[in-house]
Amino acid sequence: MAEIKSHEFEGFLQRSVSAYRIFVIYGPDRGLVSERAGQIAGKSRVALDDPFSLVKLDIGDLQKDPGRLLDEAGAIGLFGGEKLLWVRGVANEKYLVDALDHLSQKPLDATSIIVEAGDLKKGTLLRKLAEGTRSIVAIPCYSDDARALNGLIDNELASEGLRITPAARQVLIGLIGGDRLASRNEVRKLALYCRGMETIEEHHVTEIIGDASAISVDDAVDAILSGNTSNFLHAMQKITTSKTAVFLVIQACLKQFQLLDAMRAEMDEKRLQTAQVMQTHGRHLHFRRKPIIEQALRTWNADAISRETSRLQSAILQTRRRQSLEDSIALQTLLSTTLQSGRKG
Repeated sequence: MAEIKSHEFEGFLQRSVSAYRIFVIYGPDRGLVSERAGQIAGKSRVALDDPFSLVKLDIGDLQKDPGRLLDEAGAIGLFGGEKLLWVRGVANEKYLVDALDHLSQKPLDATSIIVEAGDLKKGTLLRKLAEGTRSIVAIPCYSDDARALNGLIDNELASEGLRITPAARQVLIGLIGGDRLASRNEVRKLALYCRGMETIEEHHVTEIIGDASAISVDDAVDAILSGNTSNFLHAMQKITTSKTAVFLVIQACLKQFQLLDAMRAEMDEKRLQTAQVMQTHGRHLHFRRKPIIEQALRTWNADAISRETSRLQSAILQTRRRQSLEDSIALQTLLSTTLQSGRKG
């Protein structure tokens, strides 16, 4: 069992990463998940520009062929040597968990596996496997704290020979932090804007930096349930800017409607009030999200939830069949759901 905390990651990367073969990297900060996956891949003994050694898989590829991960792990490379399997867009798919469980029970001599997952709640199958299996490393990725953000700022600005005033630093920290990749891109943009200067002032930050402080799939889902079109479009713009897969939003929205379906069914069957069912099914929800879920339960009846769940499932199927249109299908479907919520509200 190995779980690497945020402050332990750099030391793990330098000293211990070569002792493991399977890495499950997860959390709400998609940019940090992606960055750490890339750092681990860079430490592998695989040429990342070699298509025979590096196999990148989207979770959609495994949905079509659940046994593919086992097949790829067991296949011998065309020219031998090390092989890296890199799986992205994972939620908590049981077939993937089963495959990793099987692979973790025997030594992987020449194959490494990196899994990029979303925000796995405690107790979910994939997280339990990663945290409870000696041969798998679990690497949670949560939003950067002030210390991590200051380190990020210092590293990026030092490469350009720039200093920053305390007031400008405080403003900058307030505008970044929700997503590591987006935060890094914003600081690099600031450094490029101020290239040739000695010191970054507060007005430089406000002139060039956008708000990258709260890039979250949950923000988009909350806007959808609230029927707030403006907030939804703003959240989606930030998500796409951070290079987060739009598929993750529609997947998260489907899970939210499946939870609403279970809660509404219990309410109707046992004649419970919204607050009562929230005490059982809503215990894991962040306190800021609970009023939004409660309002959705009041405005969406069982039939409407069922219809919307089916529509989201159909849209996900379409994104898998027509991958070139994935973003358009997802955005159109989610916008329609947002409008439906607004009309009901």
